[in-house]
Amino acid sequence: MQEKELILIIDFYGQYNQLIARRVRECNVYSEIVPFSTSIEKIKEKNPKGIIFTGGPASVYAENAPKCAKEIFELGIPVLGICYGMQLMTHMLGGDVQRADKREYGVTSVKIDNSSKLFAGFEDSNDCLMSHTDFVNKLPDGFENIGSTNHCPNAAMQNIEKNFYGIQFHPEVNHTNKGTEILRNFVYNICGCTGNWKMSSFAEETVRAIKEKIGDKKALCALSGGVDSSVAAALINKAIGKNLTCIFVDHGLLRKNEADEVEEVFTKNFDVNFVRVDAKDRFLNKLAEVSDPEQKRKIIGEEFIRVFEEEAKKIGTVDYLVQGTIYPDVIESGVGVGAKIKSHHNVGGLPDYVDFKEIVEPLRDLFKDEVRKVGLELGLPEFLVYRQPFPGPGLAIRVIGDITDDKLEILKDADYIFREEIANAGLDRSINQYFAVLTNIRSVGVMGDERTYDYTIALRAVTTSDFMTAQWTKIPYEVLEKVSSRIVNEVKHVNRVVYDITGKPPATIEWE
Repeated sequence: MQEKELILIIDFYGQYNQLIARRVRECNVYSEIVPFSTSIEKIKEKNPKGIIFTGGPASVYAENAPKCAKEIFELGIPVLGICYGMQLMTHMLGGDVQRADKREYGVTSVKIDNSSKLFAGFEDSNDCLMSHTDFVNKLPDGFENIGSTNHCPNAAMQNIEKNFYGIQFHPEVNHTNKGTEILRNFVYNICGCTGNWKMSSFAEETVRAIKEKIGDKKALCALSGGVDSSVAAALINKAIGKNLTCIFVDHGLLRKNEADEVEEVFTKNFDVNFVRVDAKDRFLNKLAEVSDPEQKRKIIGEEFIRVFEEEAKKIGTVDYLVQGTIYPDVIESGVGVGAKIKSHHNVGGLPDYVDFKEIVEPLRDLFKDEVRKVGLELGLPEFLVYRQPFPGPGLAIRVIGDITDDKLEILKDADYIFREEIANAGLDRSINQYFAVLTNIRSVGVMGDERTYDYTIALRAVTTSDFMTAQWTKIPYEVLEKVSSRIVNEVKHVNRVVYDITGKPPATIEWE
């Protein structure tokens, strides 16, 4: 098996750390994010072909500024510093970083030296996203300038002998022209990667590894019906066949018709033991009169586990629990990098007393778009692979306030109409996430000759490349008008529809 090439991304609390990882992978090279505190021994063990320092909010000269091990610069491995990463490289190698008289934020024209390997194939200037208060005042010994702006004399630098590069701007964001090409140049021209990271080979290698790991033992898949768990189930099933049992918990919190669709896919297309558990009443009883979103998440997360435990006992000995954890889940749940954002997800939400030998997470290294590619490689239908992202707690966190069966039905119907009309308008692949929310707001309306006092439905649609930041989607007015008209006319107890035009940040994508 061909050795997997690795670009290691060292995170200094960078806002765009995941974007860097994704852009590198778009170059068919595997990337992994680790915190700046990672030991030099661990870095050596990973044996990366190259290292990228992310940006970050700190000043490198501040007392508690995040720093990596200086031995990184002695490994003989190419290093690319981005924004704070460039400043840190400068600071640690004897250059000078100062606070700028004039800050640079936004898209700026950068004069570049296109004789550099980093800018091969570029014109002599390039529009790039700047976002910095500090700047490199003096380059370290052995470095030369390869980029500048009107207010930043050292916008890019290189040490050809040691393969160290720094750029003050952010190549990973869409605002930077040909940003992915810059990363591609670093990965191929400087690090010497060949690009062997492909979803087809990932699927084959993962199936092989699962066969070796699980063998003839039994596995239980916690199938939620979402893209991630479905692809994880398909991968495990290809490796161990009937030794996999998929337990699908129908908790009543899925979207309209979704439970039936999931059952049909896995019973007709896969040779798998499929168990559907009707647990709607059980979940709704636990959630009765619970309004706090964090409490909802914890109740649902724990109840999932209890159901799995009970079903596992019916099956007999089960050695492995399969979960659809993906890479953003790992990062956002506080495993290794960053603050804990999600209180219930595929990681970090399991009680300590789960009765399984080991948890298997075959998608743990993948981003969502990569998961979809694997799903198609495995023969999953497109409607399932491209299903809208759905939170672990399901509709429970899209019903604001307490949850009742009646409220769920209102939301299911409204959400179905929204998704149907988005698809009819041909927007279902261009909008990254869209859904309806049943607010706890009731307002006065007039329907026919009658005064009404009914619920408000909020529509949410965002465009994003990484789900860490997002912009609200400018859906055509005529589409919104049709959605609103249908919801008010077809869904009982709704007399008002609003559209959320808030980005992330300051809002989150979900309402709860």
